[in-house]
Amino acid sequence: MNPIQNILTQYPLIILDGAFATELERRGCDLNDALWSAKVLIENPELISAVHTDYLEAGADCIITASYQATYEGFMHRGLSRNQARDLMAASVGLAVKARENFWADPLHRKGRPKPLVAASVGPYGAYLADGSEYRGDYTPNELELANFHRQRLETLIAAGPDILACETIPCLKEAKALVRLVQEHPGSYCWVTFSAKDGLHISNGECIRDCASWLDSHEQVAAVGVNCTAPGYVASLIDEIRLGTDKPIVVYPNSGEQYDGLSKVWSGGDLPCGSYGELARSWFVQGARLIGGCCRTTPADIRAISSWARDFQSTL
Repeated sequence: MNPIQNILTQYPLIILDGAFATELERRGCDLNDALWSAKVLIENPELISAVHTDYLEAGADCIITASYQATYEGFMHRGLSRNQARDLMAASVGLAVKARENFWADPLHRKGRPKPLVAASVGPYGAYLADGSEYRGDYTPNELELANFHRQRLETLIAAGPDILACETIPCLKEAKALVRLVQEHPGSYCWVTFSAKDGLHISNGECIRDCASWLDSHEQVAAVGVNCTAPGYVASLIDEIRLGTDKPIVVYPNSGEQYDGLSKVWSGGDLPCGSYGELARSWFVQGARLIGGCCRTTPADIRAISSWARDFQSTL
């Protein structure tokens, strides 16, 4: 059964978590690495559990696994075996599930909120390249080649038992098509698809997000459509464009507005266009977004700011 729809029939909003790497770096992790946050699966998985718990306590109704940059190719290039790579990807789901179950075991955490979901992160091909191309979409592989790249990874993540797949930061429609067709090889599995966007109308490679949403609209296993790791100032326009292409729930979790250099691995410049993150999130909800969180450079404090009005709103229903 569609896990997004299950919650949205009872609650008006699903609060997502925020940036993962930002919190790991705050705890002293050096992520200037081709594996990015996935290297912490090898070095210090306890920190991953701690970040998940922080976001749950901040109010997240869905936590996203540390598998964004976790691939067979990436781990094996580091010298791990295929079995070790498989076990690490499965562990990313297991860590999130355990954090969720430990959190939910306390009855005080259950009041006025749904049982949180675990979304297994499926980052784009560009994340494996570690050159910032998930913000350009200038890929040479065709749709079939992209499907072959992702296939075993998706099989591993699905087998580990998440509630849903988060196919995120997708910069081009051909990769979204490849991922959706792979999900369809697993009846009963669901995903959301979120694109990175270059402005208020277009995803990173220049395709119209309205057209992307329209293609995704007819695929039942796509539970929600939206954008992530995109400047907050573009989100309002993007919500309008997505709604013209689909009636599926809209998911948005932009970054803080800073710019990322994929080669230097450094964020710079940019601030939120106006007001607090929580206030912006409320405006996106009013506009029609139904899954809202944060991406790079957002924090548990930003998720708590969303929760502060969302829980009050839900209590009046």
